[in-house]
Formats: sequence, structure tokens, C-alpha cells
Amino acid sequence: MKLTILGGGGFRVPLVYGALLADHAEGRVSAVTLYDTDADRLTAVARVLAEQAADVPDAPTVTATTALDEALRGADFVFSAIRVGGLEGRAADERVALDEGVLGQETVGAGGIAYGLRTVPVAVDLAQRIARLAPDAWVINFTNPAGLVTEAMTRHLGDRVIGICDSPVGLGRRIARVLGADPDRARIDYVGLNHLGWVRGLHVDGRDELPRLLADPELLGSFEEGRLFGADWLRSLGAIPNEYLHYYYFNREAVRAYQDAEQTRGAFLRTQQEGFYGRMKDPATPALAAWDHTRAEREATYMSENREVAGVGEREESDLESGGYEQVALALMRAVARNERTSLILNVRNRTTLSVLDEDAVIEVPCLVDANGAHPVAVDPLPYHAVGLVTAVKAVERAVLDAAASGSRSAAVKAFALHPLVDSVAVAGRLVDGYVKVHPGLSYLNRP
Repeated sequence: MKLTILGGGGFRVPLVYGALLADHAEGRVSAVTLYDTDADRLTAVARVLAEQAADVPDAPTVTATTALDEALRGADFVFSAIRVGGLEGRAADERVALDEGVLGQETVGAGGIAYGLRTVPVAVDLAQRIARLAPDAWVINFTNPAGLVTEAMTRHLGDRVIGICDSPVGLGRRIARVLGADPDRARIDYVGLNHLGWVRGLHVDGRDELPRLLADPELLGSFEEGRLFGADWLRSLGAIPNEYLHYYYFNREAVRAYQDAEQTRGAFLRTQQEGFYGRMKDPATPALAAWDHTRAEREATYMSENREVAGVGEREESDLESGGYEQVALALMRAVARNERTSLILNVRNRTTLSVLDEDAVIEVPCLVDANGAHPVAVDPLPYHAVGLVTAVKAVERAVLDAAASGSRSAAVKAFALHPLVDSVAVAGRLVDGYVKVHPGLSYLNRP
């Protein structure tokens, strides 16, 4: 099978390739094509992959190209992990928002809307090309904002595009370990949108173990989300929120921490990755070691401002393990290509899963996956506090899709103004003007 990775010069691509190297089953991916617009980044990542494969005799072949159509032709799977505007764009998203006193995080609030407005037109073009050049391919989308981008692509690819995220998987595994359960045997009751969901139950051998966790302050304080949100708030919710909900529940504190920080997360990653890719221009640099060192630093500093707000200090080693989006992607590909039926938390069209949303809304829920794709399982209705956030943010996503399709400035203003973390229509208008000024790619917002 051929896997094409869009954004093939991206920093996390070696994680995906490492997962492929460990897969020795019949029908595995045998050829990987890396596509990127930056030839230097492609060369750097290809070097890391070559070192990863050095002692693996049947390693998938790797081809790197800056020709998009060439990369897509013949693909069985397309993994989309692009970053429109690069980390420079992310840093600008953060700064424009913080200057207006609102959150500028990559996928949440004003920063996420700006990122979506830049990314959706590119994602739509990719979806149309894939439909034309590789109509039988399955598309796995990790491009952020993942739910929004996946929904944009479903309008051209239908159910053949599936969004993935490692946050729900990582959260579920941490909860299972705290409860002394095998994460691979636990069934997670998780529901929401991408970066806006809640674990409402964790079932082991037919028994829901989450009430035991919520009743034990010591257990709640023993893992990252428990320390981040606090035992009292988690007991009030009766659920464990995705870590990104910290931006909603502690918004004022998060904004202040980001404003007081020496640099934003995007600026930190920009400097860090400039250093990595710069070092990789020297042929003598040990590629895999340089990448692994940079990756460890990246993971250790993740959401550091939020942990500072909560007073929980540095991440513990047990919390550094992500959900493994590369493992989710591999499990998804296996299930579809080999009909190895499995259950995964994915971003898919709602159909009739959540009655408060229409059937085409992309949601993040457990799915049964087989050769015919991902099928969302039935879930209990959302509690009212979750209904409010989910429907409000979905309305924002729809306004972003409208603005991206029409070029309407007023639709863009509407997207910002409707977001729960933007507190003024006037601020929304200034945000649009600020983002158009710093991002040439948003010049399309020129209609009333």
C-alpha cells in the first residue's frame, strides 16, 4: 500500500514512520511519499526517516517530492498534516489575539478561528484534488483545527475523510492507569467536538470505574487533568474534560498567563524548530538524535502556562506519553485496509449520534471501524453545560466555513463574535482587521 503524507516535512512525521516500521503484518504500508512545499524541511525529515529505517530490512520505501499531484496519484491512504502559514503564522495568531485581551491558542478561541480561516481554503483544494486524482483513497486528517478542517473536507470526500486526534486517547489511557486498569481493555465513554470533549465513563469488564475516580481526591490529584482542573471542579462536572477545556473553564487566568509569558507557544516552537531544521542542514548532524532531543523538549513544555495557572509544576514522566496519534492513524489504516474491526475515538460526521447537531456536523466520539470506514456509536445525550459549549463552537465553525467559501468579512466577524471566548463584537471586528493585516493569505476576506 502507498501512504502519502501531506506536510511531509513536518516535525512529527517520524512518529508516523516509526509506527509503520513496527508493523510487519501482511498488507502493510510498503511505500511512503512525503509531500511538502519546503524542500529543505523534506530533506531534513527524510534523513531522520533513513536513520530510523537503518536496521529494518523491510522498511517502507520513502520518496520526497514538492509536486502535489505526483504525490497523490496512486495513494491508498493520504495523511494530511499541513500547517498553512507555518509556525510564523501561529505566533502571529497568538499575538494579535493577546493584544486584544483574548486567547490566541492554536485551535481554541480567536487563534483557532484565524488558523481555520487560513487553512480551510487550502484543505478544500486538497480534498478536490484527492477526489480527482485518488478517488479511492482514504484521507486521515490531523491538520488543525482538526474537526473544522475534517468537516470542510467531508463536503468533497464524504465519509472517506476521517479526522484523528491523540488527546482523547491519551486522556483515556491516563485515567485507566490511575484506576489500575489495562488501557487496552477499557471502553471510554467520550463525546464532544475536537478539543472540546469529556470522558463521562470508563468501563472495564462492564463496570464503570469513573465514579470511583471522582470520589477519590488522592487519585484525582495523581494525573495531569486531575491536577489541571482540580478535584472539586471535576466532581461538580461528574466527568473528566479534555485538557483543552482548561482554556474555557479558566480563561481569565490562562489569558493572563499567556500575556505574562516571555514568549507564546508558537514563538517558542518557531525558535525551537528553526534550530532543529537549521542544524539539519549540516550533513554531519546525527539526524535521529537531534530530532528525538527536540521532540522531548517539545513534549515537556506542552501547555506549560496552563500548568502554571493551576500551580501543578512540570509535567510528570507518566504524563509525557501522548495518546500516540501515529498509533491511532496506524490502527485506523489497519482496520480499513484489512477489515480488522476496532473501536477508536475519531472525528466523523454526526449522522444521528447527537440530536443537538445536524447529521453533517463533524463530532469526536467513539467509532466502530471496518473496511467500510468509521461508524459513530450511540452515546447518551449531552448534559446542558456541554450542549451550550458544543453548539456555540459548532456555530462558530459553520461561520468560518461560510467565510472561507464566500470571502465575506461579515461572516468572519460573526465567527469571532459568536465564540464564547471573544467577549465583544467590536473586538471581533478588530481581530479580523488585525489578522488580515498580518496574514496575506486572508486577503480573500474582501466581500461585505
